[in-house]
Amino acid sequence: MFEWINFTLLISSLVLFSLLYIISLRPAKMSEKMGDKAWKFCRNLRVLASIFETVSTFAIILWIWFPIPVVNWKIFNQWWIGLVISLVIFIPGGILMYIGVKDAGKETLTPSEKTEMYGGIYKHIRHPQTTGEMPMFPAIGLAINSWFIFILLLVFISIYVPITMVFEERDLVRRFGDSYRNYQKSTGALLPKINIKRERKNI
Repeated sequence: MFEWINFTLLISSLVLFSLLYIISLRPAKMSEKMGDKAWKFCRNLRVLASIFETVSTFAIILWIWFPIPVVNWKIFNQWWIGLVISLVIFIPGGILMYIGVKDAGKETLTPSEKTEMYGGIYKHIRHPQTTGEMPMFPAIGLAINSWFIFILLLVFISIYVPITMVFEERDLVRRFGDSYRNYQKSTGALLPKINIKRERKNI
């Protein structure tokens, strides 16, 4: 019984986390109707989204002890193998996320119309936090040695990331105009963009 309650909690918290965060990515658009209140509203949505993300993490951890028997598929015979592989993924992903959060500053949680376009790692990647976070989601499935959780989170992140990027970039174009459009052309979304023409000139 509890395993189904936990599973329901996991799915609902993932859905609420993603919906709230996606909505929070449109402060400039929302400010057209709500005025300055939109920025604070989006901040509150991000706080709520982070709470539901935390809840989903706890639900995933509880899966170790309360899996749904019919889909309790183990990935490795030795549980520690998945844990080691997940750490190999988590460490660089976490570092990249930290750098992205640091260079984005308060904007990570508190969007502001006064915020200027980011520097630091954002000169090379438009979404470094997403690049670091993406592989970490399915890696959780490896850590708890569950094919079901691995597949579930892989599908979730594959849907969630493109949607968030579209909504966020539309709002950033609205905020920064041509400056951001030029930035999109010169900078890769998830990985650094290689300038092939420049590389050929250097050969």
